[in-house]
Amino acid sequence: MDYGKWRYQQQKKEDRSRAGARAGQVKELKIKTVKIGDHDLQIKINHARDFLRSGSKVQFTLQFRGREIAHIDLGRSIFEKVKTELAPISRVERDARLDGRRMTMVLQPDLHKAVKQQRPSAAAPAAQQSPAPSPAVAAAPAAPPAPPAPVSPTVAAAQPPQAPSPG
Repeated sequence: MDYGKWRYQQQKKEDRSRAGARAGQVKELKIKTVKIGDHDLQIKINHARDFLRSGSKVQFTLQFRGREIAHIDLGRSIFEKVKTELAPISRVERDARLDGRRMTMVLQPDLHKAVKQQRPSAAAPAAQQSPAPSPAVAAAPAAPPAPPAPVSPTVAAAQPPQAPSPG
């Protein structure tokens, strides 16, 4: 047995196992104030949605500045918005928790919810296709196209002759 070859294969196996473990990273999204705008919050939520779909956990961190610490309820309402927006693809691992001037919440991807959500959307394009005609409709003969209306000789003479098409 070639020891160098065996050692190389073992190293490759370890690298593959480490690469699989890296997929479960924790991504942090920081919200720097409770006065965040709706659109700015929506962008953070969209980033979190991408991270969750890739299999990473997401930690939201809300920093209270100055006198904002007196309004913890505003921070909790922001986190409630985040939870409701991301509920279809995630579940709460650690709910909103205040630690000094910082409030954190951790969401983890919920594979069962994501699979359930993908199944109906995969069936939707098939449902949008035109359904096959029923046997009664398929057996009925199609109506022939209506013949063109006859043109009277006086109307035909009044129209200028058309040039033949080049094609």
